Amino acid sequence: MERLYKNNRIWAEKVRTEDSGFFRSLAAQQSPRYFWIGCSDSRVPANEIVGLPPGEVFVHRNVGNLVMHTDFNCLSVVQYAVEVLKVRHVLVTGHYGCGGVRAALAPTGLSLVDNWLHSIVVLARRNANLLGRAADEESRIDLLCELNVLEQVRVLCENAVIQNAWARGQELSVHGCIYGLRDGLLKDLHTTMSAAEDVERVSESALGSLVERVG
Repeated sequence: MERLYKNNRIWAEKVRTEDSGFFRSLAAQQSPRYFWIGCSDSRVPANEIVGLPPGEVFVHRNVGNLVMHTDFNCLSVVQYAVEVLKVRHVLVTGHYGCGGVRAALAPTGLSLVDNWLHSIVVLARRNANLLGRAADEESRIDLLCELNVLEQVRVLCENAVIQNAWARGQELSVHGCIYGLRDGLLKDLHTTMSAAEDVERVSESALGSLVERVG
């Protein structure tokens, strides 16, 4: 812990040196434009990946970057981000080599995390033929990581919070992205939705592109 406290003091002093008013402004209000829904994996730090300072990205993370209608934690964060903070962009962000997705492909049925990942297990079963075309196990996991992002974007966009925001004319776009641990690059999965009428069309188009790429 002493190492962490020391690192914190060094970081805070560096920030104050570069911008003496940074912490005063940060304490005064929170007005991020971006909302990140990502995986809990320690290798995927939201702010650092997109090169933004504290205060610019509102973040919710869980194992497997899931959005579920029964998860009141996630849905409460979504509602706060959309209705109170008025974020403009929601980034549903998965990552290649996700341990949660890997576990979903070989569930034991004995642990709490298996219950949490059940929706990914169902997603894998639904897309068994497509996943079967992958060249090897790692490619299969990465493909399911992408499919999972597409699925979570759709689930989120079908939620009442997002639908109501669009119905009242709020400027809001939901994007599906995936992060590469091997190269540090964030990839657009071309599943951006900015209106209720986008959901079906964009979902089908994004999935079609994925199927075409796999062959």
